Amino acid sequence: MLLATYSYIKSEVTRSTIVHGMPLSIGIELTNHCNLKCPECLSGSGLMQRERGFMDIELYKKIMKELSPFLFSINLYFQGEPMMHPQFFDFLRVINNPRTVVSTNGHFLDWDSSQEIVKSGLHKLIISLDGIDHESYSAYRINGNFTKVIEGIRNITEAKKKFKSALKIEIQFLVNRLNEHQIPDAEELAKRYSVNLRLKSMQVINKEETDFWMPEKVQFRRYSYKNGEYIIDSSLPDRCARLWFNPVITWDGKVVPCCFDKDAEHVMGDINYETFRQIWRGQKYSIFRRSILSGRDKVLICRNCTSGLRGVKY
Repeated sequence: MLLATYSYIKSEVTRSTIVHGMPLSIGIELTNHCNLKCPECLSGSGLMQRERGFMDIELYKKIMKELSPFLFSINLYFQGEPMMHPQFFDFLRVINNPRTVVSTNGHFLDWDSSQEIVKSGLHKLIISLDGIDHESYSAYRINGNFTKVIEGIRNITEAKKKFKSALKIEIQFLVNRLNEHQIPDAEELAKRYSVNLRLKSMQVINKEETDFWMPEKVQFRRYSYKNGEYIIDSSLPDRCARLWFNPVITWDGKVVPCCFDKDAEHVMGDINYETFRQIWRGQKYSIFRRSILSGRDKVLICRNCTSGLRGVKY
């Protein structure tokens, strides 16, 4: 942790790419397939250009063998629904990090699956619930089943009680114009099930739809309307801690700089053919870090990034 922090601070001060140590956290994409068709998600909307697939568990074991001694946390999700992986529970059994997190849309939390998750030692489960009735929920979660997600929340909380588990459960509420009036109801639901609630500002990838989705209340918006268009509510300073702390590995082993590179436009290397350390300290990463330090606003994937924004704007 100290080496990574020192590297980031020194790089920011000197405007040069200095890298010591290894990242503190990593995102690993089990799959980019999804059962839903959320319109502002690259995977669900069908706008994703990269190939679809499922991570080979042997590749995951290779990644963990090299990185697990250094990692503070692991996120087993990126694009897609991780519980659609045919070997999802086998991945959980490989867990050797006490702070592993999974994010799910909640459609696969039947009673048996919920018990498996609780017994696996998973640190935290995030469940997306973007509405407190079928109408508001399904407006964004297209093909979603509100009743099934509520049943899933009930199953996982009951399983947690049964096994006296320390699993952290969080409901993630994507605030938009159609559901912002339901925030008090979402708070009540979270209280009823004794889970945490996290309000999340909405990212829009189809600019022409921005006004349709943006909440009325400014505090829940991540965009401001300026000069006839919506722009990210950030000055995009020429720095980004994610490039020193939080890389992502796609299902097929491509290392990308962060979770905002959803279509893997900036591949730093391939874990199938190189060690992570070689990629982490390689020329491509160095060039990309330098581009952020010299002009982050010129990098397309950064223009929808909320790093540094406060409150629900992340």
